[in-house]
Amino acid sequence: MKKINVLLFKLCLKLEIQISMKGYYILFALIFSLIGGCGGCSKSGRFKNANNSNKKNDSHQNRIYKGEKTVVQMEKVNGVFQIPVEVDGVKMFFIFDTGASSISISETEANFLYKQGLLTNEDIIGKVNFLDATGDISEGTVIVLKTVKIGNIVLDNIEASVVHNQNAPLLFGQSALKNFGKISIDNKRGEITFE
Repeated sequence: MKKINVLLFKLCLKLEIQISMKGYYILFALIFSLIGGCGGCSKSGRFKNANNSNKKNDSHQNRIYKGEKTVVQMEKVNGVFQIPVEVDGVKMFFIFDTGASSISISETEANFLYKQGLLTNEDIIGKVNFLDATGDISEGTVIVLKTVKIGNIVLDNIEASVVHNQNAPLLFGQSALKNFGKISIDNKRGEITFE
């Protein structure tokens, strides 16, 4: 709210608009009502929960429509299945991991996304400790990925974790998988169907 006041005041000065304090407050109220309140002003209010009811950007929901499905070809690499996924427009190969609580990427991918301007400081939620499959606890960072595209389905504002390790595997976990009603695997064809 204070930021909007300062910006409005600077705008008036730049445009050399001289108005009384009463006129300033009327102008502020008008602009405030036109932009629909201040739902995105507070960083602390942006990510209240992970059930997509308070997303960072509520302008559109996940683009999954009833009955829509997509088939993705799996590739077996070193004994694990990988699937192609686009994260903020960048193609990556993730291990399909129903046991992972969230999408997980390494610092390498996070740094690349940051350098490309696809991951910003506003996308960082905070720190968290992770328990890995070996029972070790490691520190990571929780972020929000603007788009996660698998096949022809796009998920918006998906939480992910950045593991502070340059070589950590990319895991396609529950923060994305929970958005689907049904996931089926055809081992003979090497395909996963998401719907």
